[in-house]
Amino acid sequence: MRRDITDFSSKALTPVRLVPLAFAVTILIGASLLMLPASRASDNTDQMPALFTAVSAVCVTGLITVDTATFWSPFGQGVILALIQVGGFGIMTLATLLALLVRKRLGIRSQLVAQSESHTVNFGDVRRVLTRVAAIMAVVEGVTAIILTARFRIAYDDDLPTALWHGAFHSISAFNNAGFSLFSDNLIPFVDDPWIIVPISTAIILGAIGFPVIIELLRKSPYKKTWTIHTRLTIYGTLLLLALGITLFAAFEWNRPETLGPLSAGGKLVAAIGGGVFPRTAGFNSINYGVAAPETLLITNILMFIGGGSAGTAGGIKITTFLVLGFAIWNEIRGREQVSINNRSIASSVQRQALSVALLGIGAVILGTVLLLVSTDYGFEQVLFESVSAFATVGLSTGITYHLPHSAQFVLMALMFIGRIGTITVAAALALTNKPVLYRLPEERPIIG
Repeated sequence: MRRDITDFSSKALTPVRLVPLAFAVTILIGASLLMLPASRASDNTDQMPALFTAVSAVCVTGLITVDTATFWSPFGQGVILALIQVGGFGIMTLATLLALLVRKRLGIRSQLVAQSESHTVNFGDVRRVLTRVAAIMAVVEGVTAIILTARFRIAYDDDLPTALWHGAFHSISAFNNAGFSLFSDNLIPFVDDPWIIVPISTAIILGAIGFPVIIELLRKSPYKKTWTIHTRLTIYGTLLLLALGITLFAAFEWNRPETLGPLSAGGKLVAAIGGGVFPRTAGFNSINYGVAAPETLLITNILMFIGGGSAGTAGGIKITTFLVLGFAIWNEIRGREQVSINNRSIASSVQRQALSVALLGIGAVILGTVLLLVSTDYGFEQVLFESVSAFATVGLSTGITYHLPHSAQFVLMALMFIGRIGTITVAAALALTNKPVLYRLPEERPIIG
């Protein structure tokens, strides 16, 4: 009996199980802090907003059931900001970095945990990667905060402390792709302000492409010939999706009086940038998606589901997953047994992982959509948008989040948690056994198509 308990404990403490557990514990701590009377600006005693907001902040989603600007006190807003920063950086990555700073060294187990969460390929690079990630985050958030603070102070007559708070909060929320805002209408009041939209969009993109890509671009020659396949897929995929997102958003909303119609031509271009960038798991909104065109909602769903780069602050199934599947389909159409990208073959294990991530993601969205349809009276289009937004940790909404019953809110919380941790990680953490198979079964070829 003792042997069984020991075996269970060793499995329960593996990195793939420790990461979801760490996120869950952090959510509970954050929810407990938000339940304190000091965290609220009113005497509201409903505790559900605290739990939902904690999940949304740690999972860097941005979906909210209460107005961040008016429901929470400055202390509560500070708790939310801390949860965003911790969730974006990574719970175990942050814990490992703190251990490194305190002990000046990392144990084998700490390095394995950090390697699992940060997707570090080389075991010996863990220490260097952690310090570089912290430096990148500090620089991008700092520069963005300075620009936003100056804009809020000069153009919107904020006093200096308020401008600093608004600038810091939105810069951290942007780089971590969280989408939380201190304005009741999110970024709608700044829809055509390039000094607000462009810095926030830049921070979102840098956070979304992933730390490995940023580190490689800083470490290696800027010439694309030296880039790895992962960096090529992420950079080119990001540029392609940004171009498509901005162009299609502008095309569908340009003359609609409910969204971009009243703006000047320059204002429409700025608004289109936000409309193309924010669905890439950022969650800010500069228009009311409740009145957006159906075509815009469809394209936004696709962009949200694909998401950003791996090992960053973005959600979704990730650009590399989407492109690897795309190349696999293209090679299959051409009758090639080996999947290749830029004269490099892609391992079958990578293809299986990409397929698993995509199908598990689709399954999570479908199940979430069905549960929301059962528990609410909203239509399919609104519910699907909400489900994709939660799973992809985006935070965009057509406005129904505020009015969802508690049962539907629990569905969204589950989707946010699965989306942030990753479908493969959650599935592996829930698996009871993971034993290697030492034999091969006879093959059969079922008819496909």
